[in-house]
Amino acid sequence: MSDIVPGWYKDPVDPTIQRYWDGEIWIGEAIPAEAVPPASPPVVDPDPAPTDPLPAVEVSPGSKAPDAPPGPVSAPRPHGFVLAPVSARFVARLIDILVVLGLNILVNGWFVAQYVREIMPIVDEIQRRIVEGESATGVDVPSRVGWFQVAILGIATALWFAYEVPSIADTGQTLGKRLMHIKVVRIESQEPLGIRRSWRRWNPLGLPSLLWGCYGFGLFLQAADLIVGLLDRPLHQALHDRSAGTLVVQVGTAPSGSESPDQTP
Repeated sequence: MSDIVPGWYKDPVDPTIQRYWDGEIWIGEAIPAEAVPPASPPVVDPDPAPTDPLPAVEVSPGSKAPDAPPGPVSAPRPHGFVLAPVSARFVARLIDILVVLGLNILVNGWFVAQYVREIMPIVDEIQRRIVEGESATGVDVPSRVGWFQVAILGIATALWFAYEVPSIADTGQTLGKRLMHIKVVRIESQEPLGIRRSWRRWNPLGLPSLLWGCYGFGLFLQAADLIVGLLDRPLHQALHDRSAGTLVVQVGTAPSGSESPDQTP
C-alpha cells in the first residue's frame, strides 16, 4: 500500500482536475482542480449500469461521413512539467554509472586487484585441464576468493547508495539527471522525496547488485526493472518508480501555470 494519505489530490496525468486517492487507487469521478472538494470520499457504484450502445448511423453514398471520434489525449504533464524523454533518462543513468565506476576505482581498486590475483591461478588451471582433455571439476578455490567477491559487491553497492539516495532525497537529481535537465518528483506533490522514499526508490534497482555473482541474476532483475519503464504507458514508470510513487520529469523551465506547488497528490 502507498504511504500517501487518502484524500482529494490533483491528477498527475491531468493537473486541471482532482480525484480521490483511497490509499491504493484513484476512485470516483473527477472534479475541476479549482473546485472545493467534498469532505467525504466520492460514492462509487460497485455495479454501474451498462450504457446503451451508440445508435448505428447510416451513411448514404456520396454523403459526408459523421465526425470522427476525438483524437488521442494529450501527453501527461505531472505538476505542469513534461515527462522526461526515455533517451534523456538513459543518458543520465549512463553518466551516473560512470561516476559510480570512478568511485569504485578509487575505493574498491585494492579489493579488485587482490581478487584478480587470487582467481587467475584458478583460471589458468581450468584452461590447462581443458586443453589437455582433463576434467575441469574439482579445482580447489580458496575461501579468500569468495570473501573478496563479497567485499567488492558490498562496497560497490554501498557507493551507489551513498551517491544516489541522498541527492535524490534532497533535490531529485543526481549529477547525470542534473546534466540532462531531468528530475525525480513525487506523484502527489513537488515536495522533496526525503531519505525514506528515495531509499525505497533505489532498492529495486540497487540491491540486486549484491546478486551479480549469482550467475548474473542481479543483472537480470535490474534489466527487468528498466524494461518495465520502457513499456509502461503513459508515465514510463520503472519498477523502482512504482515502488516509491515517483515520476521523472523534464526541468529547466517553469511549469505551466502560475500556481505555487501544491501540497496534495
